[in-house]
Amino acid sequence: MLEAKKKAQIIKKFQTHAGDTGSSEVQIAILSAEIDELIDHLKKHPKDHSSRRGLLRKVSARRRLMRYLKKENQESYEILVKK
Repeated sequence: MLEAKKKAQIIKKFQTHAGDTGSSEVQIAILSAEIDELIDHLKKHPKDHSSRRGLLRKVSARRRLMRYLKKENQESYEILVKK
């Protein structure tokens, strides 16, 4: 789980307008941060299969959101991938 401060920083960095917390860009950035934390956790605890399942679920959710963003807004997708 992301800490509230870290999540707020990610939202502030990737939001498309003031008060934006649910756009595809923000959701992808939050999922990426959660995936990074889960990867670090699984390096320390390789037999934690429930966390591995959660990681796979987050990766597939991020993949779906990125596919949607690429289809709907190619320019925003390119900017997000660079960040």
